[in-house]
Amino acid sequence: MASIEQRGRKYRITFRFEGVKYSRAIDAPNERAAERTVALLERNLELIKERLLAVPPGVDLVQFLLSDGRVAAPVANGAAHPNPTTLTLTKLFAVYFEALPEGNLEASTIQSMRIHQRFLERHFGKAFLIAELSTSDLQGYIAKRSQDKGRHGRKVTPVTIKKAIVTLRTIWNWARQNDLIARPYPSRGLRYPKGKEKPPFLTFGEAVRRTENMPAADAADWWESVFLDLDELGELLEVVKTNARQDFIYPLFVFAAHTGARRSEMLRSKLDDLDFRSGIVTLHERKKAHDKRTTRQVPMSPLLRTTLKDWLTLHPGGNFTFAQPVDNPMSRKHRIAPMPLSKDEIHDHFRRTLQGTKWEKLRGWHVFRHSFCSNCAAKGIDQRVINAWVGHLSDDMVRRYRHLLPEQRQNAITAVFGSAQGLNTELSP
Repeated sequence: MASIEQRGRKYRITFRFEGVKYSRAIDAPNERAAERTVALLERNLELIKERLLAVPPGVDLVQFLLSDGRVAAPVANGAAHPNPTTLTLTKLFAVYFEALPEGNLEASTIQSMRIHQRFLERHFGKAFLIAELSTSDLQGYIAKRSQDKGRHGRKVTPVTIKKAIVTLRTIWNWARQNDLIARPYPSRGLRYPKGKEKPPFLTFGEAVRRTENMPAADAADWWESVFLDLDELGELLEVVKTNARQDFIYPLFVFAAHTGARRSEMLRSKLDDLDFRSGIVTLHERKKAHDKRTTRQVPMSPLLRTTLKDWLTLHPGGNFTFAQPVDNPMSRKHRIAPMPLSKDEIHDHFRRTLQGTKWEKLRGWHVFRHSFCSNCAAKGIDQRVINAWVGHLSDDMVRRYRHLLPEQRQNAITAVFGSAQGLNTELSP
């Protein structure tokens, strides 16, 4: 189902096709004309699904649908390959993004790659000839970038620097496969500044105690590693239920806390993914594989099942699990149909709902993923089951999640050495 959003005097049409989200401004003088455009697009989508209409290779899908299927030639994609000897850094990125299949990468991934491109261009220059790139050039970038200011006023981390190097390597290897570059990426032997290990996961209470007299920049690292134990999760959800300004907010928090879903997976969730008879939630992944769309399933907890059923009695319409109503008094956007949340909106709801409470220092929705994995591990759930519920986890991340709660650590050491008579073995505050 396509939807329309009005921004000022402009209209924007949004729809999904084969799991990929499309959004495009349309030339419509009024709401009625915009609705006719939506009807045309939806009709052509149905024809494609029924195999009565086919999109020619290379044609822009939205243009094809809005032109009533009359576009017959591929859109110009920079047609001829540039000369490898004159290929600049900026042109390399341009031809890569032009050739990138629609939906091959998440929008957030492309956005990150664009950011890396800007930093690389700032160092090398947009006209830098990519054929001249050497290992010493890359090492110079690492040295210079490591002196830049990053988050919280500290220097950019080696992890952040390496991401830009990896982005360039990804595009370089693609260009080599397409005969734009003749030699391997010159990254062998690169050395990065020594990084800092991430803090171990810790409970909310531990974070409060550890960061009480800590500078804000250092405290931020610890708050990034917070997870909530089951009692803390229950307490937070009660606060959310009280503070929620819109009907979808409490179900959204419960969904995150009881499935371990990523933010993007919550935004993609559809009503078709909720199987109440089997008690299963299906989540659509983007990070596990680039060449195919994958899903995973998480069993519904009793609270999640009840909360979602209650929410569906208030659902404004459309197929997205979490949608905003047309007449949303909390939003400045004018909608003529229910719309799914954007990543900025969902983050804003997180911040506003917890603002002024003891939970306002939590960094974002990922705290619920940390909590889901940590509480499952603490309850002795087989790691293979946890991995299946939350998707692929690296070995390093698995080791971080398989920590013990403070009480379990104390009980374990007491079981080994016993308790000293007359001494208080409880954890000090």
